[in-house]
Formats: sequence, C-alpha cells, structure tokens
Amino acid sequence: MKALLERLYLSDALTRQEAHDLMGRIAAREIPEAQIASLLTVYRMRPVSTAEMLGFRDALLERALPVDLSAYKALDIVGTGGDGKNTFNISTCACFVVAGAGYKVAKHGNYGASSVSGASTVLELHGVRFTNDPDRIRRSIEDCGMAYLHAPLFHPALAAVGPVRRALGIKTVFNLLGPLVNPSHNAYQLLGVADIGQMRLYQNVLQQVGLGFTIVTSIDGYDEISLTADFKIVSNDTDSIVSPAELGLDRATPRSLTGGGTPEEAAAIFDHVLSGEGTDAQTNSVLATAAYGIHTICPNKPVTACLDEAREALDSGAAKRAFDQFVAINS
Repeated sequence: MKALLERLYLSDALTRQEAHDLMGRIAAREIPEAQIASLLTVYRMRPVSTAEMLGFRDALLERALPVDLSAYKALDIVGTGGDGKNTFNISTCACFVVAGAGYKVAKHGNYGASSVSGASTVLELHGVRFTNDPDRIRRSIEDCGMAYLHAPLFHPALAAVGPVRRALGIKTVFNLLGPLVNPSHNAYQLLGVADIGQMRLYQNVLQQVGLGFTIVTSIDGYDEISLTADFKIVSNDTDSIVSPAELGLDRATPRSLTGGGTPEEAAAIFDHVLSGEGTDAQTNSVLATAAYGIHTICPNKPVTACLDEAREALDSGAAKRAFDQFVAINS
C-alpha cells in the first residue's frame, strides 16, 4: 500500500484492475484507516480517472447484496448531491411520475448529504421501511412500478470506510461512486451532476458500462433540471444545451425550489406536488425531470411527447396512486 500511495502522490493513475483490487482490500479491512484517509485526500487533490472509477465500481458491485431486477429494464433517477442548493426531493418525486406513466423505476438512494431531505429521508417520513429482501423489492416494482434500494442495506463494504469519511468530514470519491453502484442492474439512468467536469467523467464511465443514460447539469450549478437556468444534456448520442422555453416551461427561481428548513417541510412539498397541488415551479421541475427520464428509456420519442406523458401521469393521479401503493407495500 505504501508503494501505491507513493505512485498516487506523484499523480500516477491506477489501472482499472489496480483500482478494483485496492477497493477490495479496503472493503476487506486490510488497509489501516490512516492510509485510507491519505488515499481519499489524494482524490480531493486531483480528479479520479475513468479507469479508477470503473475499478472502484466493479469492486463495490461485486460485494453488494444481490437483487437482480434486470428483467424489468428499469430506470434510476439520481443526483450526485453536494450542490448546496437544498432543493425539495425533485428526483424522487419524478420517479413516481415515471412509474405512474407506466415505466419501471429502481431508485438507489440514501439520506441527504447537503440538503435537508434526501430520498431515504422523505420516504422514511411516510412510513416506508427499507429492505434488501429481493421478493419484496420485486413485488414493489411489479405492483406499482417503483422499487427503492436504500444504499446502506446493499453495500456492507462501505462500512469499512464509514469512520474515516465521518472523521474527514469532506466529500470523497465515495460520494462520486454512489450513483454508479445501484445493485439492481438497472438498464437506464438519468443522472444529475453539479458541474461540467463531473459530467464528462460520468459520461466516460457510463459509456463503458453500457447503460442507456442521460446526464444533466444546470448551468447555474444545480445537479438536476431545476429550470432556474438553461441546462446541459449529455446522453448516448446527444450533447446539447436546453432552455426551459424549449419545453414550453417558465424559468424558476432558486427560492421557489427550496426544500424548506426541516425534513417535514420538504415532505409536505413532495406531497403537494404528487397531489397536483404544487406551485408551477415545483411541478415543472418534476415534470421536466420525469420527461427526460422517459426520454432516456425511449430516446426516439420527442422530449415534448415525454413531457406530455409525465403531465398526464401527474394530472390523472396515476403518479400519486403509484406512490400510495409503494408506501402500502413497503410499510
């Protein structure tokens, strides 16, 4: 490990296999915490390479508890977090809109990192009890179109780095890995990132992984389609900048998307949107996100048609019914 650290200090990059083996040793608790802390510091001082991300990802997925949902060709909608914008749960809300539109969603999530309410937070406040039981997860995706995988229940390997991450108190490469280690074998991913540099890294990784993907970033730093500014879209075959007006939607203000000061306030906004009682800004950000989720699954459909599908799922109550059924199954 000392020799490996010396290489990294000199800005040498690991191969995919070396990164895989290193993460395996970390997961097996074979590396002292001081050396793990030093390793994580390296990746705060220089970017992680595509090969390193792939190797780390390979090792974590090998050790994840299995729950194979590949037959459902499901979509994951996830943001990297850490944008510091404290929005309400836009991505999670959009998941139920997509499910209400008749598509399968398998979301991998956790508690909030930089916001008041993460995906796990808002679901738990509605009485959801997280599980890694494959039968219940399959029943959930079959009956309501949505399954939720609470990350800590599926990645015991991450427990090895928990104390070091908490002691450092800063974002590490493990924050970047979260969106890449959904153990359900999802076929599609809509991924929100906070800046262009992250967008290029994830684009390179996801192209090699073979998912159908769309990566989004708002020009003003949101890791989602906030509609507060133009947003950049990168997918398997697209690289463009889109304005809210192109979707027929008004621009939002940052204040209009806040999740409030408590998890309960964020949960109330979540409920209002799914019940058709959200503000225009709240509703439009969810609809735009859901539309690009549908477009990720069906890239030949115009985004405007996908937006119509999302709006119909929300206006008809199908999205709310999907959520209510999800809660009933998972409580």
